[in-house]
Amino acid sequence: MVPPMLTVILALLPCSRVPIPSPDSTVYAVLMFGHRAGQQTVWHASAADWRATFSYNDRGRGPSLTTHIQLNGNGTPAELETTGTDYLKNPVAEHFTLTGAEARWTNAAEAGAKTSPGPAFYSSFDELPLESALMARALLRAPNHSLDILPQGRAHLERLQSIPVQGAEGQRVVTLYLITGLGFTPASIVLDEHNEFYASGSSWTMVIRAGYEQTAPAVLKLMANAASSRQRNWASRLTHRHRGAIAITGVTVFDAESGTNVPDQMVVISGNRISAVGPSKSFKAPPGALIVAGHGKTLLPGLWDMHVHIGDDDGIMQLAAGVTMVRDMANDTDELLARRRRFDAGTLLGPRVILAGFMDGPGPYAGPTKVLVSTAEEVRAAVNHYADLGYVQIKMYSSVKPELVPVIIEAAHARGLRVSGHIPAYMTAEQLVRMGSDEIQHANMLFLNFWGDSIKETMTPLRFTAVARNAAGLDLSSEPVRRFIQLLADHQTVVDPTVNVFENMFEARKGQTEPGMTAVAERMPVSVQRGFLGGGLPVPEGMDQRYRDSFQAMLRMVKLLYDAGVPLVAGTDALPGFAYQRELELYCSAGIPNAAVLQIATLKAAKIMKRDGELGSVAVGKLADLILVDGNPLERMSDIRKVSLVVKNGAMYRPAELLRAIGVKP
Repeated sequence: MVPPMLTVILALLPCSRVPIPSPDSTVYAVLMFGHRAGQQTVWHASAADWRATFSYNDRGRGPSLTTHIQLNGNGTPAELETTGTDYLKNPVAEHFTLTGAEARWTNAAEAGAKTSPGPAFYSSFDELPLESALMARALLRAPNHSLDILPQGRAHLERLQSIPVQGAEGQRVVTLYLITGLGFTPASIVLDEHNEFYASGSSWTMVIRAGYEQTAPAVLKLMANAASSRQRNWASRLTHRHRGAIAITGVTVFDAESGTNVPDQMVVISGNRISAVGPSKSFKAPPGALIVAGHGKTLLPGLWDMHVHIGDDDGIMQLAAGVTMVRDMANDTDELLARRRRFDAGTLLGPRVILAGFMDGPGPYAGPTKVLVSTAEEVRAAVNHYADLGYVQIKMYSSVKPELVPVIIEAAHARGLRVSGHIPAYMTAEQLVRMGSDEIQHANMLFLNFWGDSIKETMTPLRFTAVARNAAGLDLSSEPVRRFIQLLADHQTVVDPTVNVFENMFEARKGQTEPGMTAVAERMPVSVQRGFLGGGLPVPEGMDQRYRDSFQAMLRMVKLLYDAGVPLVAGTDALPGFAYQRELELYCSAGIPNAAVLQIATLKAAKIMKRDGELGSVAVGKLADLILVDGNPLERMSDIRKVSLVVKNGAMYRPAELLRAIGVKP
């Protein structure tokens, strides 16, 4: 049954084409890390006439959409209309029609037309979970389970395993299907015995039939088992090992200690360690060594992405970009520990992983975590649990009570853990630094420090929109700013700016490729390319240039931090690998010298995490985490995109092969 409040809300919706749901509507729960965050409601007047609403709250963000889909006899859309708002609260008004063979569509990012010679399924720009189920149903009916996709692409459906599930309406049998051909990896969709939508998503965000939420772990296991077969195949096929030594000859080596290039070097890898580094003319490669020609190339230590939320399929993109170490800043604990074991064992492609434990306070804007703390006792228990599991850092989030912050810092430091995070609401960055926090995530938090008297509820999206509106007007040469930056320098408080995120939030516009992805968009799978057109924050009328100027102010702030000696780390919090390359380019755009950026990305990160004894530079005795770049990023940071070989723990990976596996043109 439809909840009474939902009926009231739907009655007020502006789209007159979508009636109030019928009593026999099907409700689906939206779960974020196991907590209910919203719902999808589906009903249909006939087999051809489908209606749905979909909304959820993700820390004040999240879509609110209503759709009406009219299907052809073959299950493909003849007409579609969707209205509402997207994840960042931009207005949505999407319309699709198919008349004969002529398809036409309009949405906030696109306006197109195409003559389709045969059946084709229109994939919405702002898609509801229901639509992937309708696509799967259409693919089931199509010859060879394949269909053209509009605006472009071709999808194929593969049937996998079925399992019984028990819930509020009794036992059902659900089946996992994979839709391939659109994104980096296959999309999972679960249908019931009547081919009705049952579930989709991941542990981060899942949509599942209401009354069957308790079956989510079984569904996730079903999806994970299917994915692991593909991932094991990738790991076996794309990991290259040599029984003897590996000698990289005639290569220019980036010395991360001095920030200089050393030309014509030979670097020898024995097992998983660097056994020799020196002038090529001074010694010979060991007998039986695999010779890797390094002429015209630069050898660097593996790169460190210090802000990720890593999933099973992310590691392949990180390795392809030369990222051999990541710091995970929030994840499901059990899944993350298992994932790291698979990375380390070589059964899943991915980097080394440093663990940061995530916690927040309960409330409507709580972060994506099961660890919600509201008392000092809960804080200490959570910190001790993370420490016992081998975590080395605690990350607090925006809804943590200010009075608990000193408890978090004291408890974490007592166990030898670093402390970082967002600035909790009703606090300022300066207060957090003086309390002893080791690090601050995200450059927007630094700007909010100067408006603490007027902008307090920063657990909401206000932490983004207020900075977009006001950062350009902050005098970065003023005494308060200079005093704050000096405080960061005096305390050696690390800053994790993630400026690539704000470039897209403040500068991306609907219908235009995200500025950070223009260099790579054409190489991507079709649905990924289309996703780059989604735009950033809603821009109020007359504020377009202001938002762009605010991003430039953010880059100037990062340069001021560097000039003052504030430690920086390079993190993404975005698309694995590709966003990291953009993050480094943005530091250079801010005015930080290339040599310093490369040091931030390698040795300085290793030193901050106390791993520089074994990682972070090309030196004898250190672990063999190295990248070979076809160019010279010391002169042109864009060359960091041209990684031709990656070595992690002595195993070799060819980025061109890794990228082809996920549908990306090298």
